[in-house]
Amino acid sequence: MPIDLTIRDTAPPDDQGWFGVAGSSLAWIALGVGDILITWRACLHQDLFGGSSNSPNVRVLYFVITFVLIGLAVMAGVSSYRNWKKFSDRRALLRAEGKERTEFVALAGLFMSFTLGFGMLWFCLPLFVIQICLRAR
Repeated sequence: MPIDLTIRDTAPPDDQGWFGVAGSSLAWIALGVGDILITWRACLHQDLFGGSSNSPNVRVLYFVITFVLIGLAVMAGVSSYRNWKKFSDRRALLRAEGKERTEFVALAGLFMSFTLGFGMLWFCLPLFVIQICLRAR
């Protein structure tokens, strides 16, 4: 039985479907870049002036940025889960399959948000224990 390849749906998924994939990925990248910039600025102050800054603004700024970006990853995961529920005929997540493009994008966004969200949590944990410049070296 020949397969007709001309009747393919080539339209990309809507913007809401891509938010789960792109939102969590961009939040993870932004957290890494923000960590580099904030750590560089804090350690530059320590190297130039011979001691750490007296104000805790660097650590507070990093925590605020971290939790805002983790919140973005959580929102992306929730959006992907809702999209998957809408497109999937299966109700158990353990039996999920990405048969069509929209369902696959929703599942990919859900799994990426979950894994990158935990990665961001592990990424910010050393700030509770280690000083910023000691962690960078």
